[in-house]
Amino acid sequence: MAFDSSPELTGTEIRSTRERVYGTVFFLCASLSVLITLAIIGTLLFDALRFFSEYSIIAFLTGTRWSPSINPIEFGVLPLVTGTLAVTVIAAAIAMPIGVSAAVYLSEYASDRTRSVLKPALEVLAGIPTVVYGYFALVYITPALEVVGIELSTFNVLSASIMVGIMIIPMVSSLSEDAMSSVPDSLREAGYGMGATKFEVSTGIVIPAAVSGIFASFILALSRAIGETMIVTVAMGMRARMFAPENIADLPAEIAYIASNSGSTMTAAIINLGLSDLAGGTTAFYSLFAIGLTLFTMTFLMNLASDIIANRFREEYQ
Repeated sequence: MAFDSSPELTGTEIRSTRERVYGTVFFLCASLSVLITLAIIGTLLFDALRFFSEYSIIAFLTGTRWSPSINPIEFGVLPLVTGTLAVTVIAAAIAMPIGVSAAVYLSEYASDRTRSVLKPALEVLAGIPTVVYGYFALVYITPALEVVGIELSTFNVLSASIMVGIMIIPMVSSLSEDAMSSVPDSLREAGYGMGATKFEVSTGIVIPAAVSGIFASFILALSRAIGETMIVTVAMGMRARMFAPENIADLPAEIAYIASNSGSTMTAAIINLGLSDLAGGTTAFYSLFAIGLTLFTMTFLMNLASDIIANRFREEYQ
């Protein structure tokens, strides 16, 4: 009589084998994302260095004229940085107060039923294609601003910035609301026990307790605004303008001039160069990667600052 000498796997051994398989799959996914990121960075560095071997990095970083295809050929990135920062600042001025106010309402004032309807409805804004936002800014926002008496060119920084601000509101409100909802109810109850009103509890207790999460939402939203492409390409125009007031008294007039006229961001410049008839291997072609590396560095530094500040002000509750 023959016996099978191979022991059967127990339930614990089967579960352990499955866990090892799952762990391996998750590790491979994480490694793949890291490898893709490193490959992108390597590509940017490699081709950007080819550009800087033909054009001075000092002239690129300090130049005030961007003219890659019209003589005299110059590759000064500062006008593109100026346009990018102008869009980011105006968008932040719109998205931050509205987003935080919406988060306070959803977290502190809205009922569970209202929150279950309003929060998904607000997040629908994040699913709208950005090219639609761009055409909306061009066709509706610019004429509406002209009706109220603001003189604008057809393509202008203000309309594009307003739409970028509207686009990033869901990111600010959703992440801020999550941070506020994680604040323990015991802190709210302590405030009410001291006689504070709901508004005082919201502004004096909940927001300070959730400040690290709120600030992180700001940085992520600003990073999204800096990298926005289609809205600024459609509604802002293609002419790079340098923001350089001669003195502080000229600052308001310079801001108004920049906002009411066309401009260009780093992402829009990449699109315009990529769609042009530039031949591969030219200096102008490799300038695409120099701009991309500059944009990546700016975004990386912002995210790094976000992590440092969020860790500095993070509150831990039992």
